[in-house]
Amino acid sequence: MSRLIKKILADKLSPEELKEVISGFDIIGDIAILKIPDKLLSKKYLIAKTLLDNVKNIRCVFRQVSPISGEYRLMELEHLAGEDRTFTEYRESGCRFYVDIAKVYFSPRLSGERLRIANLVKDNEVIVNMFAGIGTFSIIIAKKRKTTKHYAIDVNPDAYQLILKNAYLNKVEDRVTAFLGDAGRIIEYYLSGCADRVLMPYPERALEYFPFALKALKEDGGTVHVYLHVKSKPIKEVIDEILPKLDIEKKFAVEDVSGRVVREVGPRLDQVVLDIRLRRLKN
Repeated sequence: MSRLIKKILADKLSPEELKEVISGFDIIGDIAILKIPDKLLSKKYLIAKTLLDNVKNIRCVFRQVSPISGEYRLMELEHLAGEDRTFTEYRESGCRFYVDIAKVYFSPRLSGERLRIANLVKDNEVIVNMFAGIGTFSIIIAKKRKTTKHYAIDVNPDAYQLILKNAYLNKVEDRVTAFLGDAGRIIEYYLSGCADRVLMPYPERALEYFPFALKALKEDGGTVHVYLHVKSKPIKEVIDEILPKLDIEKKFAVEDVSGRVVREVGPRLDQVVLDIRLRRLKN
């Protein structure tokens, strides 16, 4: 898609301008979201109209006005061209998802990571997603592994409603149970000791909520996938820095830990994931 966008805008922008626009470009369903630097704001409507006229699957173009922020991880949007709506249908890994980009957090840039996790899951696993968003991780895995059971938690009421709708849309509502509320409280009251695997795809809250991930694991332990934002460095250094902060040793032994860079999220800033397999210690 980036090559197509470069070709479309080649006669409208300089090479330097084109590089900046491409780096902040996402398509979710039939909606395009652009990050346009201040020095290009005078050309924002030109850029949007050019995309709308030349990319057939784009029907709405928005500019991301603010960084993603707040408990619900939302962004401010400015409508630039096409239909003025924020609701769309997005497709990934053979699944369909309803998304409202103004009301819920969603990133198409995690598609490869979602598929990677799905390929790690074994039959009959119970999986808790502590920050489920619209349910993409849970639903993709449930679709791929039909004997798995999923608990998808989100504090955002709009995300919770979309988990329900998306599970039904993909015919996995019997395998995906949605919870609305704080992940820590939900685990303490309902999901303690149930999970073979816990997903934590909220880098800003992962360290704070890691003790609840441990509470969710079954009696013999399991695997936790922890997502973090860290300064760019070798992944071994990230593991050596983060593991002591997790305070695992009191109740668990680390059987295996690996990590990878999921994506670059800023200048010398990466989103990484640590896959930590734990065995509960006997009292």
